[in-house]
Amino acid sequence: MDCDCEIIHHDVVNNVRKRILNEKILLLMADFYKALSDSTRMKIIDVLYEGELCVCDISSLINMTKSATSHQLKYLKDMNLIKSRKQGKEVFYSLADKHVIQVFEISKLHILEDRNEKNC
Repeated sequence: MDCDCEIIHHDVVNNVRKRILNEKILLLMADFYKALSDSTRMKIIDVLYEGELCVCDISSLINMTKSATSHQLKYLKDMNLIKSRKQGKEVFYSLADKHVIQVFEISKLHILEDRNEKNC
């Protein structure tokens, strides 16, 4: 389906067209945000923000069964948002990298600022 309007600002449109991301990258970005669209997974990221934890500790903090927590941890790991390391029989989880921390902090800041402005 084609757009039914004419381009008014050709120079702006051409500049944007040069830098616009390809569909594959946009789909991967959408998947990234889908991974963050679940409050349980956000809780896990929140508790891992403080540092490395085992599945039992995470389960306790988010008030979920070990099985349900493990399922969410696998999803987050598959999306490269968290990483794990095994020590004996225990598996410890942590945030994958500084980008996950930055996205979490920026999201939190955005939500808190927006609420403060609306409460004024």
